[in-house]
Amino acid sequence: MLSFAPGARVLIRDEEWLVRRVDPSKDGGWLLTCDGISELVRGREALFLTALEGPIEVLDPAQTKLVADTSPTYNATMLYLESMRRRSIANDERIHLGHRGVMNLVPYQLDPALQALHQPRARILIADAVGLGKTLEAGILATELIQRGRGKRILVVTQKAMLTQFQKEWWSRFSIPLVRLDSLGLARVRNRIPANHNPFNYFDRSIISMDTLKSNLEYRNYLENAWWDIIVIDECHNVAARAGESGLSRRARLARLLSNRSDTLMLLSATPHDGSARSFASLMSLLDATAISDPDHYTPQDFRNKGLVIRRFKKDIRDQVSADFQDRITTCLRQSASAHEEAAYRALLDIRFTQGGNHKAGRQQELQRIGMQKALFSSPKAALQSTKRRIALLEGRPAISDDEQIEVTGLQEFQESLQALVNDSRAHSFSRYQKLLQLLQSSDFGWSKDDAGDRLVIFSERIETLHWLQEQLTRDLKLKPKQLEILHGSMSDIDQQELVERFGRKDDPIRVLVCSDVASEGLNLHYFCHRLVHFDLPWSLMTFQQRNGRVDRYGQQHQPHIVYLFTETVNEKIRGDLRILEILERKDEQANFNLGDPSAFLNVYDPEKEVEKVSDYMAQGVTPEQVEAELDHAATTTGDNDADFLMELFGGGADSAPDTTTATAEHTGSSIDQIDEPASLFDSDYHYAKAALTQLNKEDTLCQWTPADETKMISLTAPRDLQERLKQLPKEVQADNDYYTLTTDTQRVVLAIETARQARAEEESWPQLHYLWPQHPIMEWIGDRVLTQFGRHCAPVLECLKLQAKEQAFILMGLVPNRKGQPLLVQWQVAHRVPNAQGQGAFTLQSFDDFAARAGLKAGKLPNRVQLQDAHPALQTLQTALPDAVATMHQHMVQAQSSFAQQLSTRLTDTLAELERLQGKQVEQLALDLEGQIETIKRGRLEQRTQQINRVFDDYRLWVQDTLTTEPQPWIQVIAAVCHPERAGA
Repeated sequence: MLSFAPGARVLIRDEEWLVRRVDPSKDGGWLLTCDGISELVRGREALFLTALEGPIEVLDPAQTKLVADTSPTYNATMLYLESMRRRSIANDERIHLGHRGVMNLVPYQLDPALQALHQPRARILIADAVGLGKTLEAGILATELIQRGRGKRILVVTQKAMLTQFQKEWWSRFSIPLVRLDSLGLARVRNRIPANHNPFNYFDRSIISMDTLKSNLEYRNYLENAWWDIIVIDECHNVAARAGESGLSRRARLARLLSNRSDTLMLLSATPHDGSARSFASLMSLLDATAISDPDHYTPQDFRNKGLVIRRFKKDIRDQVSADFQDRITTCLRQSASAHEEAAYRALLDIRFTQGGNHKAGRQQELQRIGMQKALFSSPKAALQSTKRRIALLEGRPAISDDEQIEVTGLQEFQESLQALVNDSRAHSFSRYQKLLQLLQSSDFGWSKDDAGDRLVIFSERIETLHWLQEQLTRDLKLKPKQLEILHGSMSDIDQQELVERFGRKDDPIRVLVCSDVASEGLNLHYFCHRLVHFDLPWSLMTFQQRNGRVDRYGQQHQPHIVYLFTETVNEKIRGDLRILEILERKDEQANFNLGDPSAFLNVYDPEKEVEKVSDYMAQGVTPEQVEAELDHAATTTGDNDADFLMELFGGGADSAPDTTTATAEHTGSSIDQIDEPASLFDSDYHYAKAALTQLNKEDTLCQWTPADETKMISLTAPRDLQERLKQLPKEVQADNDYYTLTTDTQRVVLAIETARQARAEEESWPQLHYLWPQHPIMEWIGDRVLTQFGRHCAPVLECLKLQAKEQAFILMGLVPNRKGQPLLVQWQVAHRVPNAQGQGAFTLQSFDDFAARAGLKAGKLPNRVQLQDAHPALQTLQTALPDAVATMHQHMVQAQSSFAQQLSTRLTDTLAELERLQGKQVEQLALDLEGQIETIKRGRLEQRTQQINRVFDDYRLWVQDTLTTEPQPWIQVIAAVCHPERAGA
């Protein structure tokens, strides 16, 4: 038992360390990766070479010193037991804590964590539809990994507008602190760390935007020299390979780099592919490079059994969330085009567009017209800007052809018709705007600019339209300054985040938010808003889904009201094109209620490609009826396209239910049945924290603190060691006066979150009330402090009248780690006996939970008569019996380890055999791909690529072996001893 094994406690340089990993070193000794336990080194990680350190003492559990606990009701022992219990969670496949986050738990939210925990390493694409709560699902999984010792270092990569929102969600609901590394956050960080230090190494948990990483070469070097336990890539469709692109984008290359810097990888996206097999395969390869041999030809069976994907639509979980998801109201408003608009339509159709100086009738010219028409469908202002740019481009050329001059003349006539619309200061000629104004002022719609709790989101894709709407609506609705704001992608990350936060604060003057599609991904706009207006219709079904998901999402308190504005014209060609957009709106509604995934209709799975496809319909003169028939056919049949198997995996046709058995966790029973919350010796986390602070402040004043039993609230001023620990938290979370308030009441925390969201000042926009639960850093600090109550390598003794006379009992923890130091098997057993007249007899084992029930071990329930002192003979009797108890536990754990290792060995053998098959398949596919090439080139590429394949599989094989191979020796720790007051068998 005295080997250098993961889980063993050792003394190095007169400090106590926990061995987390043991690796052979080139000098013939061992490299020990250790976590500090004793006070001076607690919270630190260190590497030690056994050949250089001299004598290293491995603490023998049989030599644990038994000491008396003189605290009232054995409070110190109960705290010690509870703290040890809370940090000894095995790497099993059940939910232990994540379900207790600050949220209204719904069973489906547990499925991604359960599915990921079944894997040797947790790597998963959470591809649930818009609004189902992917951020919360990722937080549950992260919490479970943190509790298992697999989440110390975390990196989240997301869109710049999402940084603060994601950061606040994980902190306020799961107490997971992420230091924000946006432009402002980086400036703060630079002031807090030494020059030239890697910020990713300085902060264990951070969040950064993909744009920052992509554009800053300095950070690539930082990434290559950092390692995390968990990496999360939000909106991961932005890092997937694109169909038709020969190489990887900078974002895709960055994601590939990140995928190799962490054991756990979570990818989040409601739109996880662009319809091509290669695009989706690129995401699968990020999760598991061994899964797919041919990225262009594979089926769901190639990765299905690996549990890499989970995807649900609203209709799949509606029975679980009927109270939280309300069916949306959809209103389609139509207005006849004005005479000026009809004139603009005619002028647009008369333009003879040119390419390369020549006019050529056909598809290319029609696509140019469609591009201009798209701007016109947004607003006359947007079309006017596009027209001016086109005229300037043509007139700015050294020589202009006759055809180009004809185009300029047509553009000028179009410009005049647009100018008439723009010059109409009251916008009476802009029919769609007049319909919007009429809607907003109508009593039937029910919106009031004076109601701070009823805000409005208006979407338009053109920035010129956004600015025009801001000016017109401010005047016509008589809005005050800052009551209407615009949000678009050209704004800085700080400005975007600030505006989204303002929209979520009830006391902010903002009433209307006019957005471009930069706001359509991920942002929560539903807190005081359930009305959304599409001022112009998107040409992409995926954009429809994303836009509507800003208010039609989990947590919406009101029935969402979506409004579409349509223009009716007498111009046959324009009317047909507008009808195509109306068909898209209908298909989005159909998908919302029947299919789940609207992108199945256009079947290209990328917003830009959807726009191209819709533009092609218009350019080719396809009738609306033909378009609708084609969309319905695409959603109900399968053909020879790359997306077919993706459709099969993610939901099939419009009338078929998705095959959720391929996407949900491979567990039996409901998700709720998979919760295994450890029994506690305390009534609640509040009871535990209050008892701990009372005990810690008994002899010396550790900190100033105040309990409040009625509200289950604790307030404290952080002492110096806690202040140092809290420096790892985001600046926004740290209290200026080091005064913190925590409560176990989740409803109060929810109220604090809502109150903070409405605060004007940045430092007040974070909840001042924290969640009092095991994962909060202050609770972790309390747990560390109570572990030092009895000194190094000591265990407390308590007396219990419910035991048999002279009975001896030792509370022991046995742990079997894998080669990576992760505890795979954790058992709490009690070795107990009633010794014979000679003070001997065999120990038998009883589970801790059963013993605790028998002995009445519960905080505050066991009286301490303080009869035992450190020199009491009963302590010596127990000390003499301790080695036999430890030996009994060791024998039990050796048998448990053997049985458990045999199960893992079978799993490991199967896994390695599957890896061997996949490796052969990839090498075989490589040979097929290189057929027909020049022999010398073929041989070189074959050798190079084969080496890459072998390296990937060898790395993964080693990782699996380390994960699924247990250390041969279990580690035993003596936690406490219990005896009957009649001298414990003396």
